[in-house]
Amino acid sequence: MSIKTKTETARFSRSALSVAIAIGFASSQVWADDKLAPVYPSLITADGEFATPTEVLTTTRLRQSKLKVPGSTTVITGDMIRQLGIMNLVEVFRLVPGMVVGEYGSNNPVTSYHGTSQYEQRRLQVQIDGRTAYRASLADVDWIAMPVALENIERIEVSRGPNSAAYGINAFLGSINIITRSPEDTAGVELYGSAGSRDHLRAFSSVGDAGRDGSWRLSYEKRKSAGFDRQVDGGERLPFHDGYDINNVNLDGIVNFSNLSNLELRAGVLGGVNEEDRLKSGNFGAITNPDIEQDNYYLQARFNGATSSSHFYHLQASFQNRKRQQSWTISSADEEFPEALRPLLGEEVFFADLNEDATESRLEFELQDTLILGSTLKLVSGLGYREDRYESETFFNGTGHNYQSRIFANAEYSPFEWVTFNAGGNWEKTTTTGEDYFSPRVASNFIFGDDHVVRFVFSRAVRTPDAFEQDPDWSYTFRNVSEPYESLEGLRIPAVSPNNDLSEEKITSREVSYFGQFHFERALMSVEVRYFNDYLRDMISGFISPDEWNLDNNVALEQEGVELEAALQLSGTMLRATYGYLDQEGRYTGAPDQFFSKAVDLLGRLSAQHSGSFAWIQELPFQLTSSAAFYMAEEVRDTRFKRADFRLARKVDHQKYSYMLALTLQHYLERAPWISPDNIIADHNQYFIEAGIRF
Repeated sequence: MSIKTKTETARFSRSALSVAIAIGFASSQVWADDKLAPVYPSLITADGEFATPTEVLTTTRLRQSKLKVPGSTTVITGDMIRQLGIMNLVEVFRLVPGMVVGEYGSNNPVTSYHGTSQYEQRRLQVQIDGRTAYRASLADVDWIAMPVALENIERIEVSRGPNSAAYGINAFLGSINIITRSPEDTAGVELYGSAGSRDHLRAFSSVGDAGRDGSWRLSYEKRKSAGFDRQVDGGERLPFHDGYDINNVNLDGIVNFSNLSNLELRAGVLGGVNEEDRLKSGNFGAITNPDIEQDNYYLQARFNGATSSSHFYHLQASFQNRKRQQSWTISSADEEFPEALRPLLGEEVFFADLNEDATESRLEFELQDTLILGSTLKLVSGLGYREDRYESETFFNGTGHNYQSRIFANAEYSPFEWVTFNAGGNWEKTTTTGEDYFSPRVASNFIFGDDHVVRFVFSRAVRTPDAFEQDPDWSYTFRNVSEPYESLEGLRIPAVSPNNDLSEEKITSREVSYFGQFHFERALMSVEVRYFNDYLRDMISGFISPDEWNLDNNVALEQEGVELEAALQLSGTMLRATYGYLDQEGRYTGAPDQFFSKAVDLLGRLSAQHSGSFAWIQELPFQLTSSAAFYMAEEVRDTRFKRADFRLARKVDHQKYSYMLALTLQHYLERAPWISPDNIIADHNQYFIEAGIRF
């Protein structure tokens, strides 16, 4: 889809029946704003009664029914992820209307909401159990190196629309909250493995215990893939060096002090290799592959407390460190070696090593307090502080840091049963720009018949430039220089050190949405429809490369569309569908320049005009469960994505153990590569087998 394309709104109605909501229910507990209880995959309770509307946490930091939440939120349960045979974390977001999933470069996954990104998804807040998960210097997400296993996921909540009022600057277009299972619910031993096409391998194991004083879980995950089958270079199809091999260890624990307080402890280590192909990722005539070696860890502690059933709080601290090592060898004999460097050389062939090594760390503190003042008023408020540090000889010519402090609050007021008002905001100051910002949100929810609501939401948000956009000092340094060029050891080439003075991006968003539940005899259908109109200004666009850097606040966007979700739940059957329509129109606002047409197009690289999904999970005789799913997105860079997944599983429960066997088929309906001509899958039928045991 061109970012300038206008399509008649009449297309909205043709897809009005392709609607869905994600399902997930949480039982109540003392600190109901913080720690989510188990999520039940059925919309009908065990005694045949209808369940109450889905509860969500992410949107305002308050536990709220979908009837009262100020905005559209998709909830995807861990059970749904596993029953659909989803093989990696980023694929989950194909189930979210308006989100696009793809790969760029050497099989690097990317997901975006409403496009408005090049390939780095800088405008989404991503958290794992309340811990900020995007990178410190670039503010994008490395999905390959996310330290969470699919088996440990309880549910994922995606707030669709600006959520800076609750989470600050990077929640510009929305927020993703990945919530893991409590170790109380995973006591015992679990083993799982899957293998399949393109050398896919995933292994998971966990061991844990639960008692009156607390619980713990130690888990290990390996995920491995060979990537795409071929790449295109000079018109030829060549082998592609773009796989990955990641090992992830997580330790989760809960210490119970009393009925009113506990301490959650989390730690993890992740290491491995993300392969990068020299033809696509190596600069200056690379003759070796610039593979990325990951060495990351995190620590997190969270104290949950309550003074009564109507007043609870938490204090959280976390530290994470990410070490990335990436180096390769260049040679003057390579045809890609820069001509500008040849005058430095003689007749002997030149060899040297270059690197893009970087180390990043983040220290984060948060204090949150929740007060329930009767049945009509709830108030959540808190303070936050974050310190990001980064070190890279290549990208920053040394070290750098950024500090953020913030105050947030949200009030839910229900003067009558048929109406709820939400008002909240986040005040934040960051040293990236040296300025402070306020992001507000107000909403009115009109409730009809206890099962239907119409929402009116208005919000504003900002996103400040990240460290690499604002303060780069990008150049490469010769290391391990070959004879007779030892005098060039330590030479820095070429310098990209723009004097950037970028300002914040701004968005004004309006939403009108409907959520409702329709009761049938022993069946329930849920529907959510969202209309949005967003105006974005001072958007940062431009090329980021060693020899071309022209970032500026030079694009304004207007986008509108409709998103629909629906789920139909029967006994033993779940049907779910989503659809998203996006219409974007961009305008160049920078100084006159020949680059102006590209600036608008760059922000539309991942914008899909139409996207959606359909899923069917069915219980069968003989302890069998089948699932079928269809995913689509069009058009992104003149390409389309259509894939159908089929899975058949058998799970057998015994008194002391249970086991599972499954077979999954992924069929690509579109033969052309998705997003990039290098993303070639030779066999459009991909097969995977799974096996697991728990005792």
